[in-house]
Amino acid sequence: MSVFTPLEHHELEAFLAPYQLGRLRDFQGIAAGSENSNFFVSLEQGEFVLTLIERGPSADLPFFIELLDVLHEAGLPVPYALRTQDGEALRSLAEKPALLQPRLDGKHVSQANPHHCQEVGTLLARIHLATREHVLERKSDRGLDWMLEEGPSLALKLPEAQLPLLRDALAEIHGLKPRILALPRANLHADLFRDNVLFDGNHLAGVIDFYNACSGPMLYDLAIALNDWCSHADGQLDYPRARAMLGAYAALRPFNAAEAELWPTMLRLACVRFWLSRLIAVESFAGQDVLIHDPDEFQRRLAQRQQVSLALPLAL
Repeated sequence: MSVFTPLEHHELEAFLAPYQLGRLRDFQGIAAGSENSNFFVSLEQGEFVLTLIERGPSADLPFFIELLDVLHEAGLPVPYALRTQDGEALRSLAEKPALLQPRLDGKHVSQANPHHCQEVGTLLARIHLATREHVLERKSDRGLDWMLEEGPSLALKLPEAQLPLLRDALAEIHGLKPRILALPRANLHADLFRDNVLFDGNHLAGVIDFYNACSGPMLYDLAIALNDWCSHADGQLDYPRARAMLGAYAALRPFNAAEAELWPTMLRLACVRFWLSRLIAVESFAGQDVLIHDPDEFQRRLAQRQQVSLALPLAL
């Protein structure tokens, strides 16, 4: 189970009292997390999620709280931070920064179809539109500089057959970095995988886990989402799903020519980011009872993205 910091009933009761949401009925750890400790919390006045922040500097937490407030005020289904009766949103529990948020309805989708992908495209466009005029600045701790710094050392540990794939991708990122950073920007979720989106039937009911959120090129966020929602098991793109996502997104935020030109690069860039981070997770948590995603999944996707025939829809 991916709960790094277990909690006792009495300490959780004491933490929850200032919210005045009633008696603690039950709580349980959430096994799906790979970076933070998360718990479902049942109180007399409703269902909630408690997150203990295990990774990253606590100085970034006001950014996440402010971003979620902005998105909540824009009508997006996000888990904004609840305040105590004294107005506190960020608190401490078990010597870790802690946030209490409403538990959103819905379930994760394991097998995505074009309708799901259309909903995700609309959601992502709405996130970007809500923030692009007033971007909340936060540099990703797993951005381009991180990839270029960590990639060469991780490449040395790869099977020899995989080395050219990563080496060439890093060279492409290095060469195109200025153009990538010049693309239209907003705030990004930066981790919009299937396990971070909730559906109630065919309706997209919620998006969770904004702890990789940052500021950056909107196209990068779309590439991350599309690589997960619109890929087959062998890494190839599913074109009906991909076109559904791109069309729904473009209906709200049209693409420009620079984005169209760099689109294949951004799909490869998104593969590199998660290939590297998963390689690090395998090393860091080897032998521990922690959910570790397969790095080879993104090696396969990167191999399939060497030739991209999926173009962005551009307005005539």
